[in-house]
Amino acid sequence: MLARQRQAVILEEVRRTGAVRVSDLVVRLGVSDMTVRRDLDVLASRGLVEKVYGGATSVVGRSTDEPGFEAKSVRQLPEKEAIAAQAAGLVRPGTAIGLSAGTTTWTLARFLDDIPDLTVVTNSIRVADVLQQSGRTDRTVVLTGGVRTPSDALVGPVAVQALRSLHLDVVFLGVHGMAERSGFTTPNLNESETDRALVDAAGRVVVVADHTKWGTVGISTIADLDEADVLVTDEGLSADARAVLGDQVGELVLAHVPGSGEELA
Repeated sequence: MLARQRQAVILEEVRRTGAVRVSDLVVRLGVSDMTVRRDLDVLASRGLVEKVYGGATSVVGRSTDEPGFEAKSVRQLPEKEAIAAQAAGLVRPGTAIGLSAGTTTWTLARFLDDIPDLTVVTNSIRVADVLQQSGRTDRTVVLTGGVRTPSDALVGPVAVQALRSLHLDVVFLGVHGMAERSGFTTPNLNESETDRALVDAAGRVVVVADHTKWGTVGISTIADLDEADVLVTDEGLSADARAVLGDQVGELVLAHVPGSGEELA
C-alpha cells in the first residue's frame, strides 16, 4: 500500500471514530511502528489530525465541538495520570466527594482504590463503572441519571435536580477549556448547567485539567477561575498561564510528568 493510501485510511478512521492508536494502525495496515508515525507526521503537518501520546485525534475546532469519550481518552495520557495521582492525595477517608464526567476524572477514579469509606457522586457512567469495579464494600457510588452526551456525561434537569439537594466535601471538576476571561468552560450547554450544580454542592472545588486546556474556550462557562479552590494541572503549563492562574485560583498545583517532552510512545 502506498503512503498516500495508508494516510487516506488513517484519516478516514480518525474522522469516523475521532481517534486512532499507533498499535492498532500497525496491525490494520501491516506496516512498522515507525511507518505509522511518519504517516501521522504528514497528516499533522497538513492540519488534518492532532498528534497525541500513542496516536492521533481529530483536530479540535469550534466552541461547540464536543469530542467523544474515546477520542478524548487518548489525549495527554501521561499528564492525566500525573494529575490524577496528585489530585487523589486531596481525598480524605470517610468523605463525600463528587466527580464530574470526563476522561481526567475517569483517570482519577482509578486512583481512589486505597481510600476507605468514600461516598462518590458522579454524572458519569464510565466513572461509576471504574468505582464499582474496585470491589470495595465500604464505598457508596451515586449516579445522577440524566441525558447522555457524546462525551458520556449525564446532563439535564434530572441530573441537576439530583445534585441540588446534596452537600459534598469536595468536587473534582474536569473541563473542556480554561481561559482568563471565560473561566472554565464546556462545549455543551446542558453539561454546563449540570457541572454548575456540582460546583454549588461542593464545600471545596478542585479542577483537574492538563495544560492543553489553557486557551481553549467552550461555548458555556461552568465557573470563573477564582471559584476553583485548587487547580491541579501539569508542568507543561506556560509561564504566562501560570501567572494568570496563580493570581486567580486558590491554589495552583503543577503535577510532574515523568518523561515529558516525548510526543509519542
